[in-house]
Amino acid sequence: MTNTSSGASLAISARDLTLTLGSASAPVDILRGIDLDIAKGEVVALLGPSGSGKSSLMAVLSGLERASGGTLNVAGADFAEMDEDGLAKARRGRIGIVLQAFHLLPTMTAAENVATPMELAGSDDAQPRAIAELEAVGLGHRTGHYPTQLSGGEQQRVAIARAIAPRPELIFADEPTGNLDVTTGEEIVKLLFERRAASGATLLIITHDASLAEKCERVLTMADGVIVSDTKNTAK
Repeated sequence: MTNTSSGASLAISARDLTLTLGSASAPVDILRGIDLDIAKGEVVALLGPSGSGKSSLMAVLSGLERASGGTLNVAGADFAEMDEDGLAKARRGRIGIVLQAFHLLPTMTAAENVATPMELAGSDDAQPRAIAELEAVGLGHRTGHYPTQLSGGEQQRVAIARAIAPRPELIFADEPTGNLDVTTGEEIVKLLFERRAASGATLLIITHDASLAEKCERVLTMADGVIVSDTKNTAK
């Protein structure tokens, strides 16, 4: 990918990024040489058919998976040189993640689900920040409720609050509306964009939804482990 931004203005910079899984005798190339720059504050959609490598790329860019090769700088940290423990530490405070399946802890209330990652990162104001973010996503009246007491849309609102409350530099969302009905999904997308705008974070959304991609400033399309197109939405 061609990019004229300087390193200081980049949230993500990857060169010849690869991911190979499987055994030495039967390797499977998942990512096959990704070159990518994403500017700070940019809103980017990642499209592509199932099996194209979208979720794997997000996993590598967010530090959930270690790349097999290439260089990768994320929010000023050299992810390519880190082991799994190093990546886990680097994610804290830098990266927020919203997934299709919510991944809330069932034994914790909404407020506890939002506060716990900040507490683990050493924040001394995790509880009030959690409450404030839940209020911002319209759940100030549900802070003491457990996931099973919340609708799917409410659970995704908690997940958004959890991702954004630490004020990360980057937010990754993997099919954030995949488990929701159309109306609720539209509400969640609107909320996600509003909270991202309030924080100024960089946002990368994996989606199959072309209409959601149109709301983003830039659209990347993947196929067979590589980025095959990179376009700007001129209306943005």
